[in-house]
Amino acid sequence: MDSLQRIYKLHQLISTCRHPVSNQTLQAELECSRATVRRAITEMRLYFNAPIEYSREHNGYHYAHGKSFELPGLWFSSTEIYALLTVQQLLAQVQPGLLDAQLKPVRERIEKILASNNSGSNEIASRVLILRMSGRNVEPECFSVVAGALLQRNNLHIDYHARGNDQNSSRTISPQRLVHYRDNWYLDAFCHDKNALRSFAVDRIRAAKVLPEHCHDVPVFQLNAHYASSYGIFAGEPEHIAVLRFTSERARWVADEHWHPAQQGDFLTNGSYELRIPYADPRELVMDVLKYGPDVEVVAPESLRQAVAERLEKALKIYQK
Repeated sequence: MDSLQRIYKLHQLISTCRHPVSNQTLQAELECSRATVRRAITEMRLYFNAPIEYSREHNGYHYAHGKSFELPGLWFSSTEIYALLTVQQLLAQVQPGLLDAQLKPVRERIEKILASNNSGSNEIASRVLILRMSGRNVEPECFSVVAGALLQRNNLHIDYHARGNDQNSSRTISPQRLVHYRDNWYLDAFCHDKNALRSFAVDRIRAAKVLPEHCHDVPVFQLNAHYASSYGIFAGEPEHIAVLRFTSERARWVADEHWHPAQQGDFLTNGSYELRIPYADPRELVMDVLKYGPDVEVVAPESLRQAVAERLEKALKIYQK
C-alpha cells in the first residue's frame, strides 16, 4: 500500500467510525507501524487541512466535531496520477500550448498530492517524448471555441478554408465530436448548409463563433457508420475491399498493425501477409500503400491497383529525367 492509498484508507476509517479510532486499529487496517500512522496523519493535516484530532479519553483519532471534511474531489492512486500526468505531457507535446490554461488547476492539484509522496511531475517531462510527424498547429483560441461549443452542444458558425480545392466558405454546423487522427485534429459535424455530415480540419477553421441555437444531435451509431466504417479520415459506406499482399520481410510489422476495425489478415504459405480492408475513398489508402514501395502489391480491386501503378509511374518518371 503506497502513501496515497494509505491516506485514502485512513480517511475512510476515521470518517465512517462513530468513535475515535485507536492507534492499534489504524495500524492493523493500514498494515503499517505506529510511526507510519502518525506520518500519514501529519500529511493529511499538512496537505489537505484535515481537522484530525486526538482523543485522550478514547486513545484514538477523529475529525473535529462540527467540521465536515472530504478529500479533494479529484482522487487517484499514485499510479493513476502518474498516468494522468503522462497524458497531460503527451498532449503538451502533441500540440504545444493547447489546453494549458484549462489543465493548469488540475495539474497543480495533482502535484500537491504527489508532494505528499515526495514525488513530482518534473521527471515525466524528461522521460516521455512524443515526436510529431506532419502535425499542423491549431490556434488555441479557435480550439477552445470549437471544443466549448461541442461540449455545450451549441451550433457554430465557421469560416473555413478547404485545402483540397483551395476554396473559402462560411457554414453553420452542429459539432458532433473531435477526432485526433495522425497528429491532427478534425471536427465531425452536421453541416446545415449541406444538410449532411462533414469532417473539418480544425487547423483550417479561420474563424469560429458559438451560436445560441442548440445543435442538431446525430446518434453515435450513425456517426460511426458514416465516419468509421471506411478506411482513414474519408467517410462513407465502404464500397470496396482492398486486398494488399505484403512481402514476408514486411509481414512481421504489418501483421501487428491496426489499419481498420474490420480488417482481416492471413499469413500465406510463402510467408507473405495478405491484408483486406474496406474503403470508400481510395486517396488515403493509396498514399499508405505507396509508402511500402516494393514490399506490397495491390491484388484487388483493379481500380485501386491501377491508381497505385499510375502514381508509381509518375514518380519513376521524375527520377528518369
